[in-house]
Amino acid sequence: QLQLVESGGGLVQPGGSLRLSCAASGFTLDYRTIGWFRQAPGKERERVACILSRTTLTNYADSVKGRFTISRDNAKNTVNLQMNSLKPEDTAVYYCAASISNSCVRGYEYWGQGTQVTVSS
Repeated sequence: QLQLVESGGGLVQPGGSLRLSCAASGFTLDYRTIGWFRQAPGKERERVACILSRTTLTNYADSVKGRFTISRDNAKNTVNLQMNSLKPEDTAVYYCAASISNSCVRGYEYWGQGTQVTVSS
């Protein structure tokens, strides 16, 4: 069974950091383009970061550029999202997704269940 599972969410104060992890079962993440998305209540889903298949090429939303870093850990078959300098507007449910295309824009076939990130004092 092909599955993605996110972990690492939680409550953090503004300016703090969290590290989200996306783990796969049933397939190898290195062969897929992986995106991290988020959705806040009442807002549309937003892609915040992406890493292309078989590469370290990354892409970030302007809202997180310079603060978030996406990376692969092929030994663990995970893709991580390091989030620094967190702001209250980063509060959302974060999802990882695996694309069948070599594009950050389309082809996301598998999705995790999401992990809540809350940034609040």
